Amino acid sequence: MRSAKRAPLLQVVKSAVATIGAWLIAGWLVPGPLPVFAAIAALLVVLPSVNQSFAKAIERSLGVIVGVVIATGLSLLLGPQSWVVLLAIVVAMLVAWVFRATPGMGNQVAISAMLVLALGSSSPQYALDRIIETLIGVAIGIIVNALIVPPVLTAPARRDLGLLGAEIAASLDRLASALPTAQTPAQLQGLMVEARLLRPMRDAAEASITAGEESLTLNPRRAQRGDLAEMRALLDRLSPIVTQVIGMTRAYFDHYDDALAEEPTVHAIAEQLRRAGHDVRLAVQVADVAPEPSSETSAIPALTAPLRVKPPASGHWILIGSLMEDLRRIRDELVGEE
Repeated sequence: MRSAKRAPLLQVVKSAVATIGAWLIAGWLVPGPLPVFAAIAALLVVLPSVNQSFAKAIERSLGVIVGVVIATGLSLLLGPQSWVVLLAIVVAMLVAWVFRATPGMGNQVAISAMLVLALGSSSPQYALDRIIETLIGVAIGIIVNALIVPPVLTAPARRDLGLLGAEIAASLDRLASALPTAQTPAQLQGLMVEARLLRPMRDAAEASITAGEESLTLNPRRAQRGDLAEMRALLDRLSPIVTQVIGMTRAYFDHYDDALAEEPTVHAIAEQLRRAGHDVRLAVQVADVAPEPSSETSAIPALTAPLRVKPPASGHWILIGSLMEDLRRIRDELVGEE
């Protein structure tokens, strides 16, 4: 019954302005019955982004046109019978199904057919007036949504991407701390659980950046397009690192034994993981995703050279080889080398 998040008050104001404007203008330009179609169209078209409003306007307009044509044709063919309203609804739904219309457009076709027969006349002139009325409503809805502070959703994208970068760096640090020390089963399980949390965080950042890009489509306020492009580029760099961090943690979880902490190569890999965590934080700061720079993060990249080690002397070569390969891939993403 209640949404998890309240819609912005500005969205309510814009919807009200668009609905009132559509009612007044359509009533003035198209004399006759109350401009219900115009008011409904304007109310439905005002959405969080101009791009969504434009798509909804097309869906709404086509749905009304098809529904009005169906209702008018059936009424002229079968007469003003009450059961014709039900027949028009069924026919409208079947037509939408045949042409694989979206759910929104399919519902609009059926609703428009019902309203035309239930509220008005079946004459062609009445049908034409309702179509014109709907077009006026959707046009006003788009104009109002574009002119009254169009929303630009860059803040959520910056927030989610910053959280992702911070958690990647923290996961690298946690793995670096775990490698040279003995771990209990509970600690190993905790490492695995925390690493797996990176995937939903990456998906959240992807969704926020996509929403931000959509909010700028057909939006007069395009000054922040460069910021979103930079955030998208950073996400493209961080996404493979998420996969590598989870893979490294999984390999450590699967092949762990207490003697692993005594392997000299493990200590070297741990140091490189800390350096990689530093460079992830640096990349996030350079992209201005985390405007508050950490005092522990210098402006000089820490992964300045590849790590070269001799083959391990123990039976840990499978795990160490896996960690080395994943570390190489992380370095390539951070340093920018193929």
